[in-house]
Amino acid sequence: MIELYYWPTPNGHKITMFLEEAGLHYRIRPVDISAGDQFKPEFLAFSPNNRMPAIIDTAPSDGGDPVTVFESGAILLYLAEKTGKFLPAGIRERKTVMEWVFWQVGGLGPMAGQNHHFGVYAPEKIQYAIDRYVNETNRLYGVLDRRLQDRAFIAGEHYTIADMAAYPWIVPWKRQQQDLAAFPNLQRWFDRVRERPATLKAYARGEPFSNRPSVTEEGKKLLFGQTAATVASRA
Repeated sequence: MIELYYWPTPNGHKITMFLEEAGLHYRIRPVDISAGDQFKPEFLAFSPNNRMPAIIDTAPSDGGDPVTVFESGAILLYLAEKTGKFLPAGIRERKTVMEWVFWQVGGLGPMAGQNHHFGVYAPEKIQYAIDRYVNETNRLYGVLDRRLQDRAFIAGEHYTIADMAAYPWIVPWKRQQQDLAAFPNLQRWFDRVRERPATLKAYARGEPFSNRPSVTEEGKKLLFGQTAATVASRA
């Protein structure tokens, strides 16, 4: 039913977490981002930002032609609406879930991503940039820790797409130079989500690709040297 264009990154894991939780049949189409698969014309045809994940729903709820969706937050929302799962129907509860999904896609993900870039991948270690994103990641951990002080999950007492959106970006907390023990509410939530059977299955689906060679120097050029002109030339 779902063709998932995927690589085992935090954004990729969000979608396998949902698909495993919902029990949807899906097939992984690997997009090796270090090899430049994201620039192939057939992928750009439905993922114009040359980023994975993206999906093709071959059996949409309206019975029409296959539906394509790109951007991880949009995919989570689409799948939640398709299945009626992990997104409350009530206006107030739904609003809360959406606030925290957008908090992740607009804050935690980009800031942690820059943390990874300047701390791990950048050829020149710029201390100002490292400190900037390590500190901002720390601030966002604090926001989430306070949010979870009196709640089982981010949006309340029920597991939702807000939790699926945030969890994969906390998994690499050591690489982000954070101490999870300093955020006890966040750690409690993290351990609870990590132990869910669907989370274990989702991460296991990524293991065959995770064992491939890490980002090469050529891969870094593909990932971090993109301009409009270079993307157009590869398409």
